[in-house]
Amino acid sequence: MEGLPDAAAFATKLKNTLIQYHSIEEDKWRVAKKTRDVTIWRKPSEEFNGYLFKAQGIIDGVVNDIMDHIRPGPCRLDWDSLMTSLDILENFEENCCVMRYTTAGQLWNIISPREFVDFSYTVDYNGGLLSCGISLDWSEKRAAFVRGYNHPCGWFCVPLTDNANQSLLTGYIQTDLRGMIPQSAVDTAMASTLINFYGDLQKALQKA
Repeated sequence: MEGLPDAAAFATKLKNTLIQYHSIEEDKWRVAKKTRDVTIWRKPSEEFNGYLFKAQGIIDGVVNDIMDHIRPGPCRLDWDSLMTSLDILENFEENCCVMRYTTAGQLWNIISPREFVDFSYTVDYNGGLLSCGISLDWSEKRAAFVRGYNHPCGWFCVPLTDNANQSLLTGYIQTDLRGMIPQSAVDTAMASTLINFYGDLQKALQKA
């Protein structure tokens, strides 16, 4: 497979990177945006000249339903307003796949539509699930899109101990949108996009 010689080893390394992010001490993070239900933090990324964002909020729903809405599949397109297409390019064992997806323009199209090709892996974690991903250097490109790059990213979802019908959803995102965009515009868009992600996800789960 292109750019991915050993899917199992690649998946394990990716999982361990996300678990490392999940253990970063609280005082290393700075609040980027906060609402009643969701908090977004950020810290300088060690992967590229941008930020690693952390998002956290409580979602009404059980872990499997929430993660079915987040991980690659037809359900994601139904509710994620930023995502305009999603195709599974290759499937592997152990909940691994390669997906190609496109995103809509943002900030009045200052950020034009983007295309990503990501390796995705979903695995059990602490009584819940972790769905993580990283972009691949996939040679096939489409002229209508700028190719963005996701450094290691993922979502941890675990049930609340005092309410099995609610789950704590924590995400780590570090996206290099590439192209000619001021980093400040990217940072502004990312915090707002993550807040909207939680709201859209909650509405979708209430309809399900």
